Amino acid sequence: MPPSGPRFDRLDALRALALLWMTAYHFAFDLNHFGHIRQDFYADPLWTGQRTAIVSLFLLCAGAGQALAVQAGQSAARFARRWAQVAGCALLVSLGSWWMFPKSWISFGVLHGMALMLLLTRALLRRGALRGRWPWLGGLLLIAAAPLAGAWLRQAGPPALAQALDGRWLNGLGIVTRKPITEDYVPLLPWLGVMWLGVGAAQWAPLRAWLARPAGAALRALAPLGRWSLSYYMLHQPVLIGLLLAWAALRAG
Repeated sequence: MPPSGPRFDRLDALRALALLWMTAYHFAFDLNHFGHIRQDFYADPLWTGQRTAIVSLFLLCAGAGQALAVQAGQSAARFARRWAQVAGCALLVSLGSWWMFPKSWISFGVLHGMALMLLLTRALLRRGALRGRWPWLGGLLLIAAAPLAGAWLRQAGPPALAQALDGRWLNGLGIVTRKPITEDYVPLLPWLGVMWLGVGAAQWAPLRAWLARPAGAALRALAPLGRWSLSYYMLHQPVLIGLLLAWAALRAG
């Protein structure tokens, strides 16, 4: 069910735009997977840049949403229920990707990353540690730390430590010598920093006022999709893949 309590239609509409962009991206990915087009989704900047932008928009919205929820007094029980939904869906994504991509299944994708980032961000927000300039400084520091930590690990890190951090059970930290072979990878570094920038943005008075303003007709039409973002995220790929398989079966028949 969608979250209860006051809503910000403009923020929900931004989340909906991210969902629609993601759908177009995944549709192209699926076309490529089934051999209908030929694109390099792992190295071509056209696709890697889009992925970075889509994930960034999702996490900025998630950070903003957490800041607004804490300001509105959202209960710990409500947060726990929502967090359990995210974590449960992350497990389903791992199982589904293991079935479809057994050699590159998802162990720390966007939902896995969000589940851990939400816990950390919520705890710091409740303690007042992400106010004023601190989410901005902390976010930028975490974003900058990712390439610096990776470079240190490659050049001077102990081999045993590098091997452990590159492993599937620790690469979610984001301190790695190479990107793991997986269909989705959203580690804490640098992405927690992006979420914290969203926290800072929602606490910045001009943007906070913009989010609180009544939305126009176009944004109001998009907002309901943003309120059901997790359900949509979980369903869109099975629907897209099912449609492509049905189309292929019709063509073959």
